[in-house]
Amino acid sequence: MTKPIWIKHATQLATLEGKGKGPRSKEAMSELGLIEDGSLWIENGIIQAVGTTNDLEKRYAEKLHTADVVEASNHLVTPGLVDPHTHVVYGGSREREFEMRLEGATYMDIMNAGGGIHATTRMTREAIEEELLEQTMSRLDSFLAHGVTMVESKSGYGMNLETELKQLRVMKELQQKHVIDLVPTFMGAHAVPPEFKGKEDEFVDYLIDKMLPIVAEENLAEFNDVFCEKGVFTPEQSKRILEAGKEYGLVPKIHADEIEPYGGAELAAKIGAVSAEHLLKASDEGIHAMAKAGTIACLLPATALYLREEAAAGRKMIDAGVPVAISTDCNPGSSPTTSMPLVMNLACILMRLTPAEALTAATYNAACAINRQEKVGSLEVGKQADIVLWDVKNYQELQYLFGVNHVKAVWKKGVKVVE
Repeated sequence: MTKPIWIKHATQLATLEGKGKGPRSKEAMSELGLIEDGSLWIENGIIQAVGTTNDLEKRYAEKLHTADVVEASNHLVTPGLVDPHTHVVYGGSREREFEMRLEGATYMDIMNAGGGIHATTRMTREAIEEELLEQTMSRLDSFLAHGVTMVESKSGYGMNLETELKQLRVMKELQQKHVIDLVPTFMGAHAVPPEFKGKEDEFVDYLIDKMLPIVAEENLAEFNDVFCEKGVFTPEQSKRILEAGKEYGLVPKIHADEIEPYGGAELAAKIGAVSAEHLLKASDEGIHAMAKAGTIACLLPATALYLREEAAAGRKMIDAGVPVAISTDCNPGSSPTTSMPLVMNLACILMRLTPAEALTAATYNAACAINRQEKVGSLEVGKQADIVLWDVKNYQELQYLFGVNHVKAVWKKGVKVVE
């Protein structure tokens, strides 16, 4: 039995409290559930009470002396940030490609020259599990220092059975060894491996017949993702892969319309994907279909910045009724960052989200994009005490002072893990 924690006198407590269980869209993305002079009472890693400091002082008058007290005056308190799209388990590094892009090479130029995903695939295939574990632990430490308490992690740097299983098994071990909650996604369909070049349908068969059954049998993933893009997987191939995953209980996600309009957003809506990711070139028809289906748009502004591409139309999507989440897309080639605070800043600057919408997109809607909204994403009674204390006075200041890590303290399940 641990001592209760009493966080009191928060200048602003952003609870993200909401009545619905699904993702927020339109005006609801601006509803932060703000409490001035806010307070939280936590016992055994679970939030027991939320309100003003005066309210909780009265309610817990006889127990106040038993608590660890956190004085939060002149600070903002929010839920722990959730990153719903990463490729955080990988081997090696690709800093040379950064220079190549500055010299004019495109994403597909680098990929066709043996770089990009294929370069990381080679390095990940060569790495032993212990190496991947050690490298990823360091990245997760950095996420935690930036206020992130839950991370989705995709495989996809193997594209063969052995390495895909290696990545997913490392994720399973990390679930036990790191305080961050790691949510696993199988993405064997990240690209067509060189050994299957010109035989793309054969690779789809291999993935469906050989990979998916073992991933499911070993219970290594919750979601199934595919890169639906011209030159990678067609909408028809993507649908086959995602439908096959559903047969094994894997929830579909989809990398969609990153490089050109290709029907990925439309497919996400049609197939019942929980989210579509990237969406830089999503069509108006695709945006309308996602809004109608309630498909979450998981947008990645740091990736657009890093690739010097125009960011996804976040403002248009929200206005059209699409629920929006945001993510670092942490990966070695197009977004080597672990800073969700920077991603919130960029969502405002590049995609015209308001500061309130950006915070919702990085907490509650992000949790919805990985089916974790019942546990995290808001500060409500009964939820996990995943909490960030920020060295700013309000949520506007958090987005205004960009490119700075304002984290002062982080609690994971009621345990202080960053100070």
